[in-house]
Amino acid sequence: MTSPASGTDTAAALPDYAPVPKSAYGPALNEQGYYVGRVERNLYWVTDGSYQCAFLTTKDGVVLFDAPPSIGGNIRRAVDEIASANGVSNKVTHLVYSHHHADHNGASSLFDKNVIRIGHEETKRLLLRDNDPARPAPEETFADRRTLKIGGERIELAWRGTNHSPDNIYIHFPDHDALMLIDIVNPGWAPISMCNLSEDIPGYVAAPAIALDYPWKHFIGGHVGRLGTRDDVTLHQQYMADMDASIRKALVSVDPTPFFQKYGDNPWAAVSALFDAWTDAGAAPIIEKYTGVIAAADVYTRSTVFWVMESIRLDLGFASYVHP
Repeated sequence: MTSPASGTDTAAALPDYAPVPKSAYGPALNEQGYYVGRVERNLYWVTDGSYQCAFLTTKDGVVLFDAPPSIGGNIRRAVDEIASANGVSNKVTHLVYSHHHADHNGASSLFDKNVIRIGHEETKRLLLRDNDPARPAPEETFADRRTLKIGGERIELAWRGTNHSPDNIYIHFPDHDALMLIDIVNPGWAPISMCNLSEDIPGYVAAPAIALDYPWKHFIGGHVGRLGTRDDVTLHQQYMADMDASIRKALVSVDPTPFFQKYGDNPWAAVSALFDAWTDAGAAPIIEKYTGVIAAADVYTRSTVFWVMESIRLDLGFASYVHP
């Protein structure tokens, strides 16, 4: 165990970061550690300050959208709270998966086996592969688009290509002025490591424009403690566009020669140092511009710059030179 003295020493050695803008914070959590609020009419969202999910109350029961394990049993408490207050059924009849990742659906097994689980066909394939009892595979799937009509409510599901993951979908609530798109934009906050750990960076970068093509006012992004707005998505786009431009400038301005001269017969050391130099040069102006504008821009921009840089090099072929 860590002694109090050594723990204090460790804390003192940790880096300091810029204050979080007040605009990044959401509503206070209750004593159980969650907040549940109305999005529009009978669409609600739940957060623990880090993760989010949503649910619709209908005349036939509750439709749940994702089940993050960090919220866990508080999802049930939030549903019960709203159902009791509104005098409607608290029975969860359907659970829609945004994508297969455990951090957003690892509490799926808390709900009745009779719940109808719905997701993209790739979500089913990946969950069957992963064989995680906490995430039963969806019984109902779709390929590109599906309209759900449950309890008099309409939900539009669409797969618009890979982005954060191969199966991540757009969940549109046309009668509730809302869009749910997970792990793309963290409203008010920078993406965490490597574009929210996204697998397809060109798809990740393109996703906000697709999101903005939908009509909506309320954005459920799956992370942080507040809902998003169209301005949040637009700010994220600008952050990523500025990052792209800064990375391209770094790739053509930092000379690789000294790194290979220094490390001679150890090319991995040369490549590591060069990557660090490219990343630092690409990240510095973005951190300077967005610190205080987007929370944690000084914490996570560098890792995202590295991942976007590798996509610009490898996916897009920028600054790729053919030996004569």
